[in-house]
Amino acid sequence: MIKKILPLLAVLALGLVGPTTWAQARVDEVGERLVNEFVNDVITLQGRFEQSLIDAEGVVIERSSGTLEIERPGRFRWSYSEPYEQWLVADGLNIWSYDVDLAQVTVKAQAKALANTPALLLGGGEDALSQFSFDGSMVEKGTTWVRMIPIDSKSGFERMELGFMNGHLTRMVFFDNLEQTTLVALYDVTTNEPIDSERFDFRVPDDVDLVGTPVLAEEPTR
Repeated sequence: MIKKILPLLAVLALGLVGPTTWAQARVDEVGERLVNEFVNDVITLQGRFEQSLIDAEGVVIERSSGTLEIERPGRFRWSYSEPYEQWLVADGLNIWSYDVDLAQVTVKAQAKALANTPALLLGGGEDALSQFSFDGSMVEKGTTWVRMIPIDSKSGFERMELGFMNGHLTRMVFFDNLEQTTLVALYDVTTNEPIDSERFDFRVPDDVDLVGTPVLAEEPTR
């Protein structure tokens, strides 16, 4: 499930063109500003998503959909409803992956699991940008696409491309090291509206198996 979110988007062949012209340089400036505003100014985000996983030959091998909720820094919830029910909940310390049909929960330490991944950029704080470098921008059919490269080459993915329309994030494409691409389209998105904090709390149900050991919050010193 964690791998499911870390790649994230698709069939678009978004190669950045040409030598950089003055006009392209201006687009790069706009693209970098859009990403900075998204990371620094968007505190909460919620909406629906549709996701497609595409193999190296361009064949769609999986489609899924559900809802997304983010609260910076460090908390998010991806709830998959199709083709089967799964939850991915980050509470600031741990990431909980709950497969409802299998009745199994996997937990991993959040800081380690998200380091240098797209999920960190989506839900992390201002320092998340330090783990990526900008690699240019382009405009296609009213969408400004921004390409970003992970600084750590061992992160598991090659690059991501974020699509902004009218200043809002609406598309994401993630290219992993297995030559698979994940396409995520966002719909009905609202930003900076309150989200119930319980959405980011996860309690392991009594009748499921738990794999892994959660990180515990440090008690305040007296």
